[in-house]
Amino acid sequence: MALQKRLATETAGPLNRLLARLLRRPAAGDSWRKGLAGERRVGAELDRLGRQGWRVLHSVPLPRDVDLDHLLIGPGGVFSINTKHHPKRAVWVGDDAVKVDHGPAQPYARKSRAEAQRVQRVLESYCGFAVPVEPVLVFVGVSDLKVVATQLSVRVYREREVSALAPLAGALSADQIEAIYTVARHRQAWLAA
Repeated sequence: MALQKRLATETAGPLNRLLARLLRRPAAGDSWRKGLAGERRVGAELDRLGRQGWRVLHSVPLPRDVDLDHLLIGPGGVFSINTKHHPKRAVWVGDDAVKVDHGPAQPYARKSRAEAQRVQRVLESYCGFAVPVEPVLVFVGVSDLKVVATQLSVRVYREREVSALAPLAGALSADQIEAIYTVARHRQAWLAA
């Protein structure tokens, strides 16, 4: 939702996008369009997990015009999913940094952990029971994905690999899943996140 709102208000018009493409330059909003496309691809993969008892929310709005890309709730627990779309790029994931095509370190892993802690605080404050939340980074369209062996605090997948979460079980009961999902669907819960 946050990306869609930005695309509607801050992007170049069709003529400017065409001109930018002809000049081989990025147009205003290209990165947001790419991000939204990545989120949609991951969202479609997550929606398939519904058959195994999972609930998914997409683009959960948070204060300051940001959002959670996806929130997955099911038998295996709660997962805060952050989507990164880097088509045809090589990605290296370390404990606290991510490098795309050997470029500068990006704080994706650290931010994913902080986002999961934020989600956990909100859910626990309304649910009245412990709600562990695991951070997940999902990379879309990458040509290569390497994760260091010490990276254990953030789950890292390609978009087609998120189905690996489906067989996880034993973390939450059906009643807990419904309680968490009910809280997570209410906008008011996220206002102070």
